[in-house]
Amino acid sequence: MSSTKASQSVFTHLECAHCGKTHAKELPNTVCTDEACKAILYARYDFSANVPTKQDLKHRPPSLWRYREFLPVVDDKNIVTLGEGFTPVLPVTNLTAHTDGKRVLIKDESGNPTGSFKARGLCMAISKAKELGLSAFVIPTAGNAGGALSAYAAKAGLEAHVFMPKLTPRAFKAEAALFGAEVIEVDGNISDCGKLANKLAAENGWFDVSTLKEPYRLEGKKTMGYEIAEQLDWNVPDVILYPTGGGTGIIGIWKAFGELQQLGWIGSKRPRMVAVQSKSCDGIYTAFHRKEIRSTYKDEGFTIANGLRVPKPYADGVILQVLRESNGNSVSVGDADILSALRELADGEGLFVAPEGAALWHAYKELNRSGWIKDGETVLLLNTGSGYKYIDNILDAAPRPDSADG
Repeated sequence: MSSTKASQSVFTHLECAHCGKTHAKELPNTVCTDEACKAILYARYDFSANVPTKQDLKHRPPSLWRYREFLPVVDDKNIVTLGEGFTPVLPVTNLTAHTDGKRVLIKDESGNPTGSFKARGLCMAISKAKELGLSAFVIPTAGNAGGALSAYAAKAGLEAHVFMPKLTPRAFKAEAALFGAEVIEVDGNISDCGKLANKLAAENGWFDVSTLKEPYRLEGKKTMGYEIAEQLDWNVPDVILYPTGGGTGIIGIWKAFGELQQLGWIGSKRPRMVAVQSKSCDGIYTAFHRKEIRSTYKDEGFTIANGLRVPKPYADGVILQVLRESNGNSVSVGDADILSALRELADGEGLFVAPEGAALWHAYKELNRSGWIKDGETVLLLNTGSGYKYIDNILDAAPRPDSADG
């Protein structure tokens, strides 16, 4: 972690996102311990401490650990890394019928270890858990998070138990198993996986690293926000489109911009955040357009973007708050349009994006046609992973029967 200044975390404590209650960083934490609250926890930092300058970053390796001071792992010896982060921001140059008058960029997370943005959150969760003396982990997953947990647990010599819906593409199951994880298939959706995982975690003493039910996956995901600002010469886009299942990334990016302003590295400008969902599970979309503060559970079954099949995100209220604060929007996309967008990006830009990322391209075109995106604006689409692991879904894109309870 070379730098002109010593790289030392300035992490001070955890704070409840809702009630503000402080939680000690020296103990394993999940959500707020106030029984009436149980909201997500934010890691907080002392930005008045001896922190680097923007110029110092130029001398650091191109990984998310270049932001070492603003990450929660205290001792470098506990860092578990496979080279994650600092993924490219690519301009859309060929599909000009849709981009005329706009600057459209894709931040491509497919180059991360295990092929997705989940590497960011799980490297941080496992590194911090190792520092706290934890050794066995459980996760309910739609696919990519399970593979990432398994890889980082393998690197750290720790134990992983992965619960996946039976309809998850085979590549995700094989990946986790090859990394040595126990893979349990569940006849249902990710919520059903979560219920079983939670039960067995309590019985076996496994630590649950479910989305936003521990505080450190968020800290890994926020590095996307740091990178976006740095890669755009310390500016932020006018609009960011984000595929929203559990929503950790949309919250993390928003948190990152707040921290960067505290550091004086960016100003007060914020992008309009857009949560893009599958029509199969679009509770955030519905709640946003109805001006509600919480979403309602919704699951209409299989979607080729299986990462978007999250019937009710744990932090739905926080996601909706980010959309409102940013003057943002939400778009719901069906499988046929996702598949068409995926093919258009592959044929037009040479990018084989995950179906979740393809949903963003269709959503962008809708917002552009409606005039919600203005001429002269910079728009960033965050492709969360590689399309290769979804090849079963893509080749077999006809409607499929869903499980009886999913």
